[in-house]
Amino acid sequence: MNTPTELTLRTHGPQATTAMLDTLTDIWTAAHTGHDDVADAGFTPDALRRQITGHTRHDHFTLVTAHPAGEGAPIGFGYGFRCSPAYWLGPTLLSTISSPVTTVDTLAGLCELAVLPAWQGRGVGSTIHHALVDALATDWASLLAMPGEDRPEQRLYRRLGYHYAGPYQPAPDAPVLDLLLLYQGC
Repeated sequence: MNTPTELTLRTHGPQATTAMLDTLTDIWTAAHTGHDDVADAGFTPDALRRQITGHTRHDHFTLVTAHPAGEGAPIGFGYGFRCSPAYWLGPTLLSTISSPVTTVDTLAGLCELAVLPAWQGRGVGSTIHHALVDALATDWASLLAMPGEDRPEQRLYRRLGYHYAGPYQPAPDAPVLDLLLLYQGC
């Protein structure tokens, strides 16, 4: 993996992540400023805090942060954990997917990826993504994205090799998201 020369990546576990919660929330908030559809869907800084806190309890929880060379404050992050396809996809979607992912023991469930606006478009998000997927060490990765192929993050995920697997609604009152899958096994 090529890391842009101006970046240093760090990998963290649950305890360090909890200690960095304010910083992660600030990065996420800045990255989503002006994205009213994200807030309208119920994704808020407080929801992110609850989400991260809950996810740190999963086995193999991993956070990757990107820092400018010289070890400054993080300018981006991504996190996820290994889990079963049944857990990640849920019973409804699991039964509708005709992909080999349904038969594997684990996949990497990627939960968030955010980069400060001044660093966006410079390969930071891709670099964090690759480091996170490598750290989770599974053949399959999956993530949820706001629907819409024309969205910048959707274009990024397609460039990274993700494919649409189906609609995913985590709760009856939650928005419908796109579930995307990436196969990177040999």
